[in-house]
Amino acid sequence: MKLVTAIVRPERVQQVKEALFGAGVRGMTLGRVSGHGGEQEVVEYYRGTRVMVEFHEKVELRMAVSDEFVEVAVQAICEGARTGEVGDGKIFVQPLERVVRIRTGEADTQALTPVSTPHELR
Repeated sequence: MKLVTAIVRPERVQQVKEALFGAGVRGMTLGRVSGHGGEQEVVEYYRGTRVMVEFHEKVELRMAVSDEFVEVAVQAICEGARTGEVGDGKIFVQPLERVVRIRTGEADTQALTPVSTPHELR
């Protein structure tokens, strides 16, 4: 089992979600985050005062997947998030030691949201 975390542009979330759903990956959590990566700092003016914007708004997506669906999820995220510009984001894949579904007590891969293959979605 792996935890796939992706940091993407807010304006690309719909495309990432559609790519993930199209690949059969359904269970995910989204959150708004701020970060600084390779983008240049932006100078804006707020009420006549010069303000340096160092952190950019991003969206963090997290999903727990079984090992065989890691590459499917990564490819779908790349497909939906890529613009070719600096600031497209990053994907982090980490091992998951244990998962428990609170409602049923199911553990590990049985507790993960089922991933269906695209032909099963039709």
